[in-house]
Amino acid sequence: MSSPNPAQRNLYELATQVGSALCARKQILAVAESCTGGWIGKSVTDIAGSSGWFDRGFVTYSNVAKTELLGVREATLARHGAVSAEVVTEMVAGALERSRADIALAVSGVAGPDGGTADKPVGTVYLAWAPRGGSTRVVRQHFDGDREAVRLATVAAALQGVLDVCAHRG
Repeated sequence: MSSPNPAQRNLYELATQVGSALCARKQILAVAESCTGGWIGKSVTDIAGSSGWFDRGFVTYSNVAKTELLGVREATLARHGAVSAEVVTEMVAGALERSRADIALAVSGVAGPDGGTADKPVGTVYLAWAPRGGSTRVVRQHFDGDREAVRLATVAAALQGVLDVCAHRG
């Protein structure tokens, strides 16, 4: 078996830190993923003992899945598009409503190589984090590189965001 590359090691280290932070707070995570296609869930479940702090992941790649599994409103998708602050806000709310998690995150983006527009070029990603009963934080990021690089950067940013939520909750 080959040793993991630096990017894989970084995700493993971030996921380990997320697990430690959640365990210390006795909190549980849920994720709602679009452009990452389950990579965040894979990263957290790579950590032994993650069943103690990871509840579930929703891979909602299609708009229909976002609506059916997370309750994202069709009107929101029609008005703002899947890659938008409004949609990830509804995705993260849906992940909290449909899980036993204390913290949820959601991601949706344009990983490429196609699908970009002038307003949302390839590499545009929206991320949202919300603690149960708290306020939602949404950020728009632009990650450079090919499809793999955009998705990898999104997973890392999503995990870092969970650490930031944990740090601000005390």
